[in-house]
Amino acid sequence: MRITIFNGSPKGERSNTLKVAAEFAEGARSAGAEVEVVHLAGLKIGHCLGCFHCWEKEPGVCVLKDDMGGQLRKVAASDLAVFATPLYIDNVSGMTKVFMDRLTPLVDPKIFRDEAGECFHRTRLPKNPRLGVISSCGFPEQRHFDVLKLLFRRVARNLDSELAFEIYRDAGPVMAVAPFLLKDAFGRYRDLLREAGAQVVRDGAISQETAAALAEPLLPPDRYVESSNARFQRLLSKLKDTGAA
Repeated sequence: MRITIFNGSPKGERSNTLKVAAEFAEGARSAGAEVEVVHLAGLKIGHCLGCFHCWEKEPGVCVLKDDMGGQLRKVAASDLAVFATPLYIDNVSGMTKVFMDRLTPLVDPKIFRDEAGECFHRTRLPKNPRLGVISSCGFPEQRHFDVLKLLFRRVARNLDSELAFEIYRDAGPVMAVAPFLLKDAFGRYRDLLREAGAQVVRDGAISQETAAALAEPLLPPDRYVESSNARFQRLLSKLKDTGAA
């Protein structure tokens, strides 16, 4: 199995989202998958122009000559394409959305109807990759991912694919300190992420038990809020002391 993880965090290799994705990738590799992580922050990918060049003038080829052409080829060569994104204003990051918009050349412009009569576009590819989602957010509740859960089900449908798995990490900033301050909890979570990666390769999905365990908090929500607010208060006090605020 070939898996490509597209990390849409502006922080690239320093992102909390990547900390989750990297453990998932390790588990997938242990089960025999070939895994590549692409950092969108390091690429030049322009906004879709809505010109329909890729549909009407040169089917499947975008008029923009930037780094997206190579990423389209990677998507096409993947068995599983994973969107890894931090949660920004209840949605994907800006660069993730730009990347998603630029996937348009992969779909047929003709309109088809599914079994329920709803319209969609079919893929141009002989075999469309399945999709996966990995996301993290700064709030300590899972319900902040409700928009993403609906969005990626629609994205999978509109790209003529299916959603293989979803991993949502609330209280994402904990990932930066968990290996040092929450060793036991982080160790269990790391093992779960790796097991999730292996399960996707072996079984095509994450088990309900593993998915439920992955959604458990690494830190009690009240404690997370208290420590997060205290951290920001210390930063503000430091700024005031230096005259920057």
